Amino acid sequence: MDYQFKDIEKKWQQFWADHQTFKAEDKSSKPKYYVLDMFPYPSGAGLHVGHPLGYIASDIFARYKRLKGFNVLHPMGYDSFGLPAEQYAIQTGQHPAITTETNIATYRRQLDQIGFSFDWSREVRTSSPGYYKWTQWIFMELFNSWYNKDADKAENIDKLVKHFEQHGSAGINAVCDDEILSFTADEWKIKTHNEQQAELLKYRLTYLRESTVNWCPALGTVLANDEVKDGFSERGGFPVEQKKMQQWSMRITAYADRLLKGLDTIDWPEPLKEMQRNWIGKSVGASVKFRISSPTQPSPVGRALEVSVSEVKVSPTGGDLEGAIEVFTTRADTIFGTTFLVLAPEHELVEALTTPEQQKSINNYIAKAKKKSELERMADAKTVSGAFTGSFALNPVNGEKIQIWIADYVLAGYGTGAVMAVPSGDQRDYLFAKHYNLPIIPIIDIQNIEKEADPTKEGRYINSGFINGLTYKEATAAVIAKLEETGMGKAKVNFRMRDAIFGRQRYWGEPVPVYFKDGRPYLIDEKDLPLVLPEVDKYLPTESGEPPLARATDWNYNGLPYEHSTMPGWAGSSWYWFRYMDTDNDTEFASKQAVEYWKDVDLYIGGSEHATGHLLYSRFWNKFLKDIGKVFEEEPFKKLINQGMIQGRSSIVYRLIDEIGRGTNTFVSAGLIKDYNTSPIHVDVNIVENDVLDINKFKAWRPEFENAEFILEKGKYVCGFEVEKMSKRYYNVVNPDDIATRYGADTLRMYEMFLGPLEQSKPWNTNGIEGVFKFLRKFWRLFHNDAWVFSLSNDQPTKAELKSLHKIIRKVEEDVERFSFNTSVSSFMIAVNELTDLKCNNKAILQDLVVVLSPYAPHICEELWTQLGNEAGTLSYAPYPKFNPAYLIEDEFAYPVSINGKTKLNLNISLSLEPSAIEAFVLANADVQKYLDHKTPKKVIVVKGRIVNIVL
Repeated sequence: MDYQFKDIEKKWQQFWADHQTFKAEDKSSKPKYYVLDMFPYPSGAGLHVGHPLGYIASDIFARYKRLKGFNVLHPMGYDSFGLPAEQYAIQTGQHPAITTETNIATYRRQLDQIGFSFDWSREVRTSSPGYYKWTQWIFMELFNSWYNKDADKAENIDKLVKHFEQHGSAGINAVCDDEILSFTADEWKIKTHNEQQAELLKYRLTYLRESTVNWCPALGTVLANDEVKDGFSERGGFPVEQKKMQQWSMRITAYADRLLKGLDTIDWPEPLKEMQRNWIGKSVGASVKFRISSPTQPSPVGRALEVSVSEVKVSPTGGDLEGAIEVFTTRADTIFGTTFLVLAPEHELVEALTTPEQQKSINNYIAKAKKKSELERMADAKTVSGAFTGSFALNPVNGEKIQIWIADYVLAGYGTGAVMAVPSGDQRDYLFAKHYNLPIIPIIDIQNIEKEADPTKEGRYINSGFINGLTYKEATAAVIAKLEETGMGKAKVNFRMRDAIFGRQRYWGEPVPVYFKDGRPYLIDEKDLPLVLPEVDKYLPTESGEPPLARATDWNYNGLPYEHSTMPGWAGSSWYWFRYMDTDNDTEFASKQAVEYWKDVDLYIGGSEHATGHLLYSRFWNKFLKDIGKVFEEEPFKKLINQGMIQGRSSIVYRLIDEIGRGTNTFVSAGLIKDYNTSPIHVDVNIVENDVLDINKFKAWRPEFENAEFILEKGKYVCGFEVEKMSKRYYNVVNPDDIATRYGADTLRMYEMFLGPLEQSKPWNTNGIEGVFKFLRKFWRLFHNDAWVFSLSNDQPTKAELKSLHKIIRKVEEDVERFSFNTSVSSFMIAVNELTDLKCNNKAILQDLVVVLSPYAPHICEELWTQLGNEAGTLSYAPYPKFNPAYLIEDEFAYPVSINGKTKLNLNISLSLEPSAIEAFVLANADVQKYLDHKTPKKVIVVKGRIVNIVL
C-alpha cells in the first residue's frame, strides 16, 4: 500500500500516549540528558508554523540522545498566567482559568499532532495552585534571606537578627538599601518590633519600596521595560507613564557579580551573553559626595532645604554627610572638570532643591519626562533637554560652586540617580553644556575639545589642582585617596542592573503570600500554602484604584489584609525546570534525590528575546536556591540555543487603479504590473499555491471581490510576495494543523528543519514542501515492490549500499551534534536517491536507515520498524547504528570513458590496476566495443584515477 500518512501518524501518536513511550526514569544506569524548551503561553490563537521550530529541533535531539543510550527528560508545560487571558476576562466577564484551559487544550492537540516525544506525565501549569504553591514558597524563602557579602551568598534573616542582637549593625557587610541605620546591640533591643521589621526590610532579598515604574493606566498595571515600546504598551498600544509607587522588588543586584562570572562557564551564544553583560553593566569607580550650597552662600542651603535633605543617605558604614548629593563615577580623575551636576527628574531631592523661581520649568520638564520609558531615554542621545533647579553644589576637591540641573538622560535607578557632568570628557555633558552655555574646562594637556568632548586617558592633567602633571592611573588613585581622607567619597564597584520589580496590579497571577500589620509586611504560615486566588466580581481595579484582588470579600489572614498585587509574569517561569524533575511532590518543590540526579538542563532551546528577562531571572533564582541548599548547580542551563524566527511569506495581489486614482475590481498578475497602475493588497496565503492564486477561492474570500476580474499571464494569476512577520494582519499565518492534514506531521517536521539553519530567521515558503513529501514517499517505496507490497531481501549488502548507509550514519551523527538539522535533511534525500538507484531492498541496510531517520520522521519510521519485524515501541530506544569508516574507503573509481573526447559511459574499475590493465579492461567491455564498431583505436590515453580517452 502507498504511503498512508494520516492513518500511520494517528496510530503512532495514540500508541505513544497509551504506552507513555517517552516517560523518563528518575533512576537509571544510563547517563541522564535533560532537553528543555521554553514553555509557551497558551494564547487563544493557537500555534502557527513558526512556533514549533524550536520544539522540532529539541525533539530531534531528544530522540537522537535516546538512540545514543541516554535517559532523556524532555518535558512540556504551560506558562499560563498572564495579561492576554485577563484582558479577555475583562471584556467578556469569563474567568481567566476557563479561557486558559480551552487554550491549553488547543495547544496540546496541536503539539500531539506534530508527534513530539514529550514526557507528558510531568506537565506543569504555572497557574495551577499545586504549582504556584512552590512559587510562593520560593518568595517566602527570599523574604527570609539577606545577602552576606563576606560569605558571598544568601543566608537566613535569623542570622542577621542574631548579629544585631549581639553586635548591633557593626561588622555587617550586606547588599542592602542605602538608607540603613547605625546602632548598637542595646539600641537594637529597645527598638519596637515594628521598627525592627522596618530595618530588616532594607536587607531582605525581596522587599517593599517606592520605585519608579512604567505605569499603564488603561491596563491598570506596571509593565516591564521590554513591554513598553515608544511610550506605549506593547499589548494594546496604551499610553505608559513613569510613576512612583510602593512595589515589591527582588534584590537581583546582590547576585550581579556572580551572574557576570557565570557567563564564562556556560555554552550560550556569545551575542546573548554580551547582552547580559551589558545589562548587568559592571563599572569600577568611586562614590563622590557634593555638598549642597545655597544660591547666595557657599554653605548648605537654607533651613527648609536643609531639613528635607538631612536624611538623604546613610551608608552601610554610617556617617553620611548631611545635605549632600552622592554620585557614582568611573572617572574620578576628571572631578576637577565637573562644571555642573545633573539629577534624574525622579530624584528624591528635586522637589527640595527647586527654588520658587524655577518651580514652573521643573514641573513642566518632569511632566514631559514621565511620558518617556527608560529605554527611550537611554537610546535618545541626540535630544538635549533639561531644567535648572536654581540650587548649587560644591565640588568636594576645590570648593567650586556648580549648578544643579535635571535631565532625562540621567536615570533614577542607575547608580544614585545623579551624575557629575564633565563636558570636556563626556559627549552628552558636552552637548548639554553647549546648549545651556555652561562652562567646559579642559583637564588633560592633549585634549581637543573645540568641536566635541575628548574622553582620552592619555597625557597629563591640567587645571586639576593636586593632580596636575599626573598620569591617568596616578590621578585616579590620588583623587580617590583624597576623597576617602576627607570623607567625601570612596572607591566603589557599581552595576547598571537594578533590582527587579516583582509585582503586578492584576488579577491573573500568583497571590503574594503576605499580609500587613501596622503597615509592615509579614509572611503567612507555610502550612497555609498555597494562597489561592480568590473570586472577584470584576477583573478591574477598584473604583479607588486598588488592584482587582481588593474586590475579594473576606479575603484576609486572621483579619489582617493580604497583599493585593500579584506576582509578575516571570515568577513561575524562573524555576519551572526543577518542577519537571519531580512534578507530583506535595512536600517540596522537588526532592533532593530528583535534583541530585537531573542536576541541570543540558540543552535549552528558545528565543533570544528572553535574554535580559526570563534567562536572567532564572539564573538569579537558581543561584539563590543553591545558596539555601536546595539545588546543587550554580547555573541552570549548560547549553542554550536561540532558534531563529520563521517569518511569513505574504502573498500580494495587485488592484488596478483607474485614471482618477480609484481602485477598481480588476487585478493584474504580478508579471504584468509594470504596464499598469496598481495598488498592492495582502491576500490569504491559504488560497495561494506556488504563488498561483485560486481565483474562485479569492472571489469567495471577501464579499467585495465576488465579481472581481483578472488580467492573467499564461492563463494564471501569479501573486507577488513579501517576507514579513507572521501575523493575521498580513493574512500570512499558516496553521500547522493544515500542513499536517495535507502532508503529514513528518513532512512538516522535516520541512521546518529544511528551511535553513536553526539559529537563523527564514521565511515560510510552502512552495518547497511538496519535495519533502515526495522524499518520504520515495523512502516508503524502498520497502515495497511495484505492487506496494512490503518486500525486503536478506542478502548480503553490497559495497555501494554499505557506503551509502554509512555516509548518512556519520553525516547525521555529526549534524545533530552541531545542530545542523537542515543539512541532514538534504543528506537523507541524497541517501534515498542513491539507494533507489541501486535498487536496494536489503533489510540490514534499510533497518539501520529507519533508525537514523526516526528522530526526524518518527511516525513513518515507527510503522516501518514494526513491518521489519521489531516489537512496537522499541524504535525509540534502539541503538544508533555504529559508523564503520572502512565502508567509505574508495577501492574503485567510476572512470569516464571518452571516444575522441566525447564521454560515452562510466566504468567502475579497481584503483589498484595500473594503466595497461585499465586499458585492457576497458577495451574488453562489450558496451565499449559497440561504440568502437570493431574499429581499432589509434591510441588509448589513461590518466589513473581520472579518465580514459580512446582515440580512433
